[in-house]
Amino acid sequence: MNTAAPSQEMVNNYSPLIIQPADILAVNVNSRTPESSNIFNYNLNRVNGSNFDNSPGNPVTGYQVDNDGNIQLPLLGNFKAAGLTTSQLAIKLRDKLVDFYKDPVVNVRMVNFKVAIYGDVQRPNIYTLQNERTTITQALSLAGDLNITALRNIFLIREQDGKRQFIPIDLTSKKLFESPYYYLKNNDEIFVQADKTKYAAVNRNYPTWSLILSGLSIIAIVLSNIYRR
Repeated sequence: MNTAAPSQEMVNNYSPLIIQPADILAVNVNSRTPESSNIFNYNLNRVNGSNFDNSPGNPVTGYQVDNDGNIQLPLLGNFKAAGLTTSQLAIKLRDKLVDFYKDPVVNVRMVNFKVAIYGDVQRPNIYTLQNERTTITQALSLAGDLNITALRNIFLIREQDGKRQFIPIDLTSKKLFESPYYYLKNNDEIFVQADKTKYAAVNRNYPTWSLILSGLSIIAIVLSNIYRR
């Protein structure tokens, strides 16, 4: 049986997420004295001293980056986080914590990494992402994929450096995988537009629904008059 030979290409369009003000960071510190290093992990239940709830029944825990780009940490106080990746911040924290703990291990994760997906998809919603290396195609699969009436040319909406960009993305092009927009950033929005056939179906049904609504309105008026008597 003939099978196509596998192909491969270098991935050079991924850049790690950069921490920004208002981001929520989960910091986990382990050491040979966990009873003392747990003070960092305990504070994950609060955000700069305040409870933070991002979704019903599911509180997001972590340290919030303030407007100056800092987080407030036990022992270390104000610590600069903005402008770094989570990996870079973990290394800087580890280097500082060796003064307090033996062989500290630090992990940092962005817990408010989210994207909005709306338009002609199965499940439009705002999705919180666990993996910082999430692609457009992976995000669309979370939304149940595109409906059959959806256009395969979508828009990515991204705010960067104080500007809002509207970026057309062709899902049918192989160049998608090489695009600098293939990997998502925090607060990205994906808009999927429906094709004309969906709008045509709505327009065809409009007179029917109009008659139904008119009929219901007449019935409501009649019943209202009856009960007034």
